[in-house]
Amino acid sequence: MSEDKAALIDPNNLPAHVGIIMDGNGRWAKNRGLIRSKGHREGLESAKRIVKAAADLGLKYISLYVFSTENWKRAEDEISFLMVLIKTYLKSEFQFYKDNKIKVVHSGDLSGLPADIQKEITSIVNDTKDFQGLTMNLLINYGGKDEILRAVNRWRRSGDTGELTEETLYGFLDSPVVPPLDLVVRSAGEKRLSNFLLWQSAYAEYYFSEKLWPDWYPDDLYDAIIAYQNRDRRFGGVKK
Repeated sequence: MSEDKAALIDPNNLPAHVGIIMDGNGRWAKNRGLIRSKGHREGLESAKRIVKAAADLGLKYISLYVFSTENWKRAEDEISFLMVLIKTYLKSEFQFYKDNKIKVVHSGDLSGLPADIQKEITSIVNDTKDFQGLTMNLLINYGGKDEILRAVNRWRRSGDTGELTEETLYGFLDSPVVPPLDLVVRSAGEKRLSNFLLWQSAYAEYYFSEKLWPDWYPDDLYDAIIAYQNRDRRFGGVKK
């Protein structure tokens, strides 16, 4: 089935940057009478499948909403589990990144994370910086409003005395090497941005899926891209 759907995708009209709000891990576990941590583990496997499919398609950039600034409101044991899961994933998947030439970058407030997580993020970003395939932007301790505020403050501290422009501000965002979003995807039936890449998503197309994130496979990514390729993008203009 995947090969059939992949064949429907126009390789000359791929979104340069796809952002995914990976939602539904907890509900997936609850529906099966499992603890939430099991859902998060399955969600991690789904993320790996989708990233591999994105790399194979030739996508240039993908952003994954891993842990938001609002997620600190969750139960302490769940937060602790997620931190361990993030650390383990970052440490154990280098060969996967190497085999698929995936460059890892990070968006979010690094200073607000535990020291061991900071170390692993910094390490994997450095270790993959020369890979030339898909760039995977991991949003960890990330909030769109928070990023914009931190970008403005970085600009102010830079000593730049010129007028602040959109282009200038973009250069002070967490990962300015990542272009604006073309497509935002959200799983699990929710239809909101949840503070996800607010600046970068100004003219993105949106695709909402009812499927819970752990149930996602390459076909689901292909469906989103096919839907994107059938959109009429005018960026505020009028089609001639």
